[in-house]
Amino acid sequence: MSVVTPVTCDVNPLLAFMPLSLTFSDAGVILSVGPTLAKLRPAETLIGQEVTEVFVLRDHGRGRGEGPVPLNTKLSLTFRSGCPTPLKGMAAALPGAGVNFLNLSFGISIVDAVADYRLSAGDFAHTDLAIEMLYLVEAKSAVMEETKELNARLQRAKAAAEEQAVTDMLTGLRNRRALDQHLERLLRSNTPFALMHVDLDYFKKVNDTLGHAAGDAVLQKVAGILREETGEDDLAARLGGDEFILVYRTCPHDTDLVAKAQRLISRLEEPIPYQGKPCRISASIGITTTGFYEAPSAKQMIHDADLALYQSKDDGRGQATMFDPVAHSKGRSQPRNAATGRAMPEGG
Repeated sequence: MSVVTPVTCDVNPLLAFMPLSLTFSDAGVILSVGPTLAKLRPAETLIGQEVTEVFVLRDHGRGRGEGPVPLNTKLSLTFRSGCPTPLKGMAAALPGAGVNFLNLSFGISIVDAVADYRLSAGDFAHTDLAIEMLYLVEAKSAVMEETKELNARLQRAKAAAEEQAVTDMLTGLRNRRALDQHLERLLRSNTPFALMHVDLDYFKKVNDTLGHAAGDAVLQKVAGILREETGEDDLAARLGGDEFILVYRTCPHDTDLVAKAQRLISRLEEPIPYQGKPCRISASIGITTTGFYEAPSAKQMIHDADLALYQSKDDGRGQATMFDPVAHSKGRSQPRNAATGRAMPEGG
């Protein structure tokens, strides 16, 4: 290690003016360091060492060198030990001082350096553009964070809008659009399923005697029962008014489906209290499954469940009827009465 020569002039003002700097002798030995550089490496460990012992130094003009520190040319430096912070610099002789001055900067590594060494604006010269760069980085971070939050809000709003588009607002069940999409997915994937068409009996009487608010309360209670009677893979949808469709992915035996529908009817027949008065309803249900068709379609299955539903009504309401392709074959082609929904006799 070379002998440290004393500094022949006061370089402290220069070091304060350029805090990320150091002075070194003609032999390359570090004589003093600026306050910010001392935050990167303690001054006492730097003073007395050669510049090339502390830094891996690259001269942009001639590549890596192990000789004297090149003067008056751009330099790239990296600490040989510890955090390998990349630095930019330029060295120059101080006239009349007998020493050389090496001023450093972080360049594009400034953001990492500020985080690694916990630097602040006071660690940079007032004229250093690094301060403006830090402000820009901070402003960009704030803008990016706000943009991220805005995108998150937009995604939440989009998800809410999409959910609203497939939800019946009164009951919270799926609507006809969601039902159509669900059936399309099941049919496209050749997934077997059962479909129940549920129509409430005596619901009009509730509306006529207790008002539409009571009717809405009844529909919400019915929706809760339907949710309880369907699993995670199933779907309960309100078509409108007092009509509902249930889709069961797990497709049990026909008798089990009828038993399931009868249990549902029993639950719906329990009085529903509204403002101290009981609302009494029942339900008629028609059932069909994909097993009845070579090539099932949503439209045909809903139509056939509807035929079975009106068979339940003809049998006295409060009934569950499984679609019978033979028994209901005539009803497939006959026109429906708009008022009753029942098949009309030939000739109208």
